[in-house]
Amino acid sequence: MKTSKKFRPLCAPALAGAFLAVAAPATVYAEAFPDHAIKLVVPWSPGGATDVLGRIVAKGLTAQLKQTVVVENKAGAGGNIGTSAFVREKADGYSLLVATSSTNAANPHLYKRLGFDAQKDFAPVAFVANIPNVLEVPKGSRFTSVGDLLAFAKENPGQLNYGSAGVGSSQHLATSLLQHITGASFTHIPYKGSGPAVSDLLGKQLDFMIDTGSMAQVNGGNLNALAVASTKRIPFLPDVPTFEEAGIKDMVASAWYGIVAPKGTPADVVDTLNKAINNALKDPQIRAQLEGMGAQVVEGDNTSAEFGTFIQSEITRYAELVKMSGAKPE
Repeated sequence: MKTSKKFRPLCAPALAGAFLAVAAPATVYAEAFPDHAIKLVVPWSPGGATDVLGRIVAKGLTAQLKQTVVVENKAGAGGNIGTSAFVREKADGYSLLVATSSTNAANPHLYKRLGFDAQKDFAPVAFVANIPNVLEVPKGSRFTSVGDLLAFAKENPGQLNYGSAGVGSSQHLATSLLQHITGASFTHIPYKGSGPAVSDLLGKQLDFMIDTGSMAQVNGGNLNALAVASTKRIPFLPDVPTFEEAGIKDMVASAWYGIVAPKGTPADVVDTLNKAINNALKDPQIRAQLEGMGAQVVEGDNTSAEFGTFIQSEITRYAELVKMSGAKPE
């Protein structure tokens, strides 16, 4: 009996061709990035500047990449716990980290055992923003100006306490700079993140903070801002003077934030992420949210290479800042 043409078996070459025809689209789909959710690690506790900024960036990336970007907080040891865990993530672009001036520039000079190499273990993706530090006191504080606070501190050395996200954090280094410039003396209370420190500031367990992430509390009237550690006033706090306007020169301090991937992440994936972040930062809503927390958002597109060069220069610069703070490597 003759075999029907309709059911005639395909010869080997025809089978191979049919397989390739089916497999090719699947291969292209598998290689597309991203094709599932992305994790963004914030190495600090919820509620602080890094966490707030990370969630805004995650929202922008979700819109740009059409994939959910989930924030995961891993706090502790001045950001080292989350950061050291991050470098063991798979280098495929699906795990990202909010890098900061504390974790990726100051900490290499503050800890003998970081658990990561700040110069070698990361693939820089994009710079996001600087946030100038702001001197803040609780609502109802006896201090209504920087002059009031410094005068009391000089007459009563060590009696005023301040909080920070940990030894070597932007809050700690900024306050150390203020002590160095003015000769005032304060007592440092380190926390596992700026969020818990701000909570105690609101509860008046702390006298003041020089912080980057409490703008919502200032705006809500729960904290009073006395001075901004930048070269000019910031739009979010137009009535708050700079330290220089308050008579204190060279008191300029800010924290920087950017996105990095694990070392070895493919260049094309880094490029995709870089473009997505740059586009997200141009979104008026995302930009307004970042500026609403006092951030000075990067202008124009920034490349991954430029961010990498910046990080290297900051690691060098922070060696001197940490030395000045008097902090000893742990």
